[in-house]
Amino acid sequence: MQFLHSADSVRYQRMTNAELRESFCMESLFERGALNLTYTDVDRAVVGAAVPTTQQPLSLPTHKELASAYFCERRELGVVNIGGAGVVVVDGKEYPMEKFDSLYVARGSKSVTFTTADDTAPAEFYLVSYPAHRVTETVHIPLDKANRVELGSIDGSNERVICQSICPGVVDSCQLVMGITRLASGSVWNTKPPHTHRRRTEVYLYFDFPQDERVFHFMGQPHETRALPLAPKTAIASPHWSIHSGAGSCNYSFVWAMGGENQQFDDMDHLSLGDLG
Repeated sequence: MQFLHSADSVRYQRMTNAELRESFCMESLFERGALNLTYTDVDRAVVGAAVPTTQQPLSLPTHKELASAYFCERRELGVVNIGGAGVVVVDGKEYPMEKFDSLYVARGSKSVTFTTADDTAPAEFYLVSYPAHRVTETVHIPLDKANRVELGSIDGSNERVICQSICPGVVDSCQLVMGITRLASGSVWNTKPPHTHRRRTEVYLYFDFPQDERVFHFMGQPHETRALPLAPKTAIASPHWSIHSGAGSCNYSFVWAMGGENQQFDDMDHLSLGDLG
């Protein structure tokens, strides 16, 4: 398990792009035949990916740094499949996962295993975990069961569909809120205007765009913003003091995951573009 030690809002202003990447970005999560995890001190989130092969299912391990007998002993886990068909097995129960399906794995789940159906189009399971204070229930959320919200416009370059899969009203989670946003062709802004929410932190995973294109992720305090160009399948942790907004060189998709005090999706402190420095 890798570790990210994030910078505070003062040190951030003096950091190079390379130093910002070291503190906030996870760029090598998806590796064929491997399960990779990164622990960030941004709300103690663990972010990872599992890309199993037909010959090599992958099991979610615990680590000595978690001081737990198994990974979900004191944690909840959100899983989103961004690849081909696969299966997640939780304590012996199988959950078939098509592309864009989600799975909420409850605290207390002892065994979590990932398999794929086809090596030529392997499942790619994206994982986000937060500490959990109570035991709930493991739930599979197919894409068509997620809350669907259409926002933005072509004129604003931000026409998008938000699929809220792990959220109040769909899943009874402890603090995790998770879903997928897909931008329409011709749209590039993932949220406009930008916002902050000091009551929770957020992790973005950008994907579904060509390898030679980039998403420019804007971060920092509103009066001191920076932009990092991110390649496909890069995740970035956003602390509570930072905006999180992005514009791509083409349309793209991203998975968002939040943990903190408030699970209401629209709990945001909105900013105007004129507020940014």
